Amino acid sequence: MITARAAATFDPVARSVATARAFVRDTLQGWGYTDVVDDAVVLTSELVTNAVIHAGTAADVLCLRTEDGVRVEIADHYPEREIPLQPAALDLGSLDSENGRGLLLCAALASRWGVEYSPTRKHVWFQLDLPDRPVGVRSAGPLLPVGLLPVTDERVRVAVVQVDSEGAVAAWNDDAAYLFGYTADQVIGKQLTDFTAWPQTPGTSTGIADALRLSRWEGSYGIRGADGRTIPVYGSHLRVRDPQGEPSTVCLLVRDYERAVLQTPVRAPVSDTAESRKTDPFEVFIGSPAPDDLDGLLQRTVERARDMLDADAAFLLLATDDETELEVRATTGLPSARQRFARVPVEAGTGRYGSARMPAVHEDLDAVPGAVPLLGNTGMRSVVTVPLKVEGRLTGSLGVAAEAAGRYSNEEALRLQFAADRIALAVESARLGELERLRRGSLSFLVEASDLLAGTLDRDQTLALMAQMTVPTLATWCAVYTIADPASDPELSYVLHEDEERIDGLKSLLTRISPPEPVRTPGARVWAAPSEAAHEAALRTSMRSIGIGDAGGLGSTTRTTLATAAAVGGETVVLPLVARNRVIGMLTLGKPSDDHFRQEILELAEDLSRRAALALDNARLYSERTAISQSLQRSLLPPGLPAVPNVEVDVIYRAAGEGNEVGGDFYDVFPIRDGAYGFAIGDVCGTGPEAAAVTGLARHALRLLAREGFGGPAVLERLNAAILDEGTRSRFLTLLYGELWPQEDGSALLKVVCAGHPLPLRLRQDGSVEPAADPQPLLGVMEDLELYEQEFTLEPGDVLLCVTDGVTERREGTRMLGDDGLADVLAHCTGLTAGAVAARILRAVERFAAEPPSDDMAILTMRVPEPQ
Repeated sequence: MITARAAATFDPVARSVATARAFVRDTLQGWGYTDVVDDAVVLTSELVTNAVIHAGTAADVLCLRTEDGVRVEIADHYPEREIPLQPAALDLGSLDSENGRGLLLCAALASRWGVEYSPTRKHVWFQLDLPDRPVGVRSAGPLLPVGLLPVTDERVRVAVVQVDSEGAVAAWNDDAAYLFGYTADQVIGKQLTDFTAWPQTPGTSTGIADALRLSRWEGSYGIRGADGRTIPVYGSHLRVRDPQGEPSTVCLLVRDYERAVLQTPVRAPVSDTAESRKTDPFEVFIGSPAPDDLDGLLQRTVERARDMLDADAAFLLLATDDETELEVRATTGLPSARQRFARVPVEAGTGRYGSARMPAVHEDLDAVPGAVPLLGNTGMRSVVTVPLKVEGRLTGSLGVAAEAAGRYSNEEALRLQFAADRIALAVESARLGELERLRRGSLSFLVEASDLLAGTLDRDQTLALMAQMTVPTLATWCAVYTIADPASDPELSYVLHEDEERIDGLKSLLTRISPPEPVRTPGARVWAAPSEAAHEAALRTSMRSIGIGDAGGLGSTTRTTLATAAAVGGETVVLPLVARNRVIGMLTLGKPSDDHFRQEILELAEDLSRRAALALDNARLYSERTAISQSLQRSLLPPGLPAVPNVEVDVIYRAAGEGNEVGGDFYDVFPIRDGAYGFAIGDVCGTGPEAAAVTGLARHALRLLAREGFGGPAVLERLNAAILDEGTRSRFLTLLYGELWPQEDGSALLKVVCAGHPLPLRLRQDGSVEPAADPQPLLGVMEDLELYEQEFTLEPGDVLLCVTDGVTERREGTRMLGDDGLADVLAHCTGLTAGAVAARILRAVERFAAEPPSDDMAILTMRVPEPQ
């Protein structure tokens, strides 16, 4: 029979595994199922990892409470999951295998477990039964004389107070009315904090509001009675949830001197006997996490250490390779988000208390400020720390802390050191395994990054790739600054956040602050400006929002500002982008609130920045040279087509090769004198810039000679001589040159010379197609040419089509479009305008073969329109 349920969905990101662990732990502890919490969290961690990391989908976690245990279901949404067609022996894998470890743990730890498939989901569930509990108490104290028993009144009164999710009193029993003097009607609906006297200092430890939100809490405070006196009480709080899912807190309160009624028995010190070592919490823990789950191992270690010494908090730090710093890797009872991956020196503070290489006990941290930097402003007073050592080498530090002073002595330090010695080798082995996996992953990451960056010479695409490779793999957000030249200021060029809704707010924030200083010094340096600006903006926004009743009343600008502050509030680092001995920009990486970068991630980011800088500079050089090339090429093209009276003229030009605007083919239409227009279409041997240089010579020479009054043959003979004068740089070319004379009767007189060029085709109104000229020798080969001019008239409705050999020599295997194929296409263009004829010819050429054209093409059409 299911008596309670709790469900949550976790996104397919790595941090969801830790969030899922916390969800299951808090749920089971709230239900009072502490006996099975550890096994449930271990199994959840492994199965959620399979869903969000290996399957790459969101993970649905469902906890079901029964009378004798708990059932946990984890489902992924992998769409191609195959459904087994028949029962088969399930290969659970081994501890050394990447596959099947989750099922192996289920088989080892769960009372029952199973796998259920559907076409779009896979459910893995496990059942953990509560251990049999003998009738009677689970802990007992010694037999005491009656005189030493706790003193109570004529009868013990236990006040039962229920507080809703907003902190208001929802229930108040008769014993509460007797103890504190208020009737239920006087307190129900009022805030419990109005009646409490809380001993802790706000902001430095757990307050009353925090205690009411914890799944369980136990301790002393005061209740202000109706007569104004403060009554010391001992309370036990339990967080519960009603069938509609609304949380509330049940508080059991007795007079402080009657605390024995509610107080959990203090754990007796563990004696150094074989039996006690056999049941020590650390001994039970060591084998439970997956061999490669370092984070799980460390988290379980601090939780066991806290429980073993009845502490309020615990922490574990791992040493860097040079043992000069300690990196925070796991905490419990502390603000974990702002501490993770933070670094502290090994020799912090003065005296032996500041050393991480020897066990140390602080009876009161207030007497030695700064001795344990990690515990600053946390409210912790007493602490014991011990080193983790492997073969005499410092590998880390383990510590537990309490809010009360004087809680620990050398005896607790010895117990903690004994446990640390047994866990140190397992931690170091898991850490080395993590480093090896990180190094292998880093190599793969850099190889892939190099391939991607080498695959483009586009500046904007390079900037986008730089950001997309870092987010979310290396950082939560990224900004790229570029520097155009040494005299220019850094410019914000690209911004990316793993949450697209945060990009605009982040970009707005970064544009309001000065960019980081461009420094050539290699390596990552911390940049505090974004975090400070975000916090200041959030503070101003919060101050303006004072008086708003609830979060729903906040404006969109306020919510955006607060969200941006949370997204940018962590550590921000800047890496220089240096290429060819010049700083060309900065790569900025950031973390969310109070988060820090791992040193290994910063080293990987530094390697990436070197590759990205060279790719970005290559893209810059390529863009500059392409711009220069295209500018020069555009100068070789005609400025535009002149308006010819009573004649439609249209041109389509395509240069072969990426980035080329001009090739070996060229065209021109230009006025010669009043009533006369010259036109030309030619093809220089070859393609690319060398051929384009000859086209420039030919086009400008044609215009100059024609306007000097030379006829068609004389123009081409002089151009031939100019080409031959180029010597070894000369190239032969084919050229169709002509003069166009619009007539008063609506026709057009043409005089043409076809020097080795594909013949122009004439389309008549009746659909017939015929060559409009005879072939003559090409230019650039012989010195003495004898060329002649041919004259004909285009009647209204006639079309003259002139093309280069890129059109007629279009190939598909052994087939070629040819002159006949071109004539067939032109024959179906009767009645079309000059532009439509050119477009149809181009479409026919492109469709003739699947591959894109490999030669330059020019299509020049002239049509005499019919009278209206």
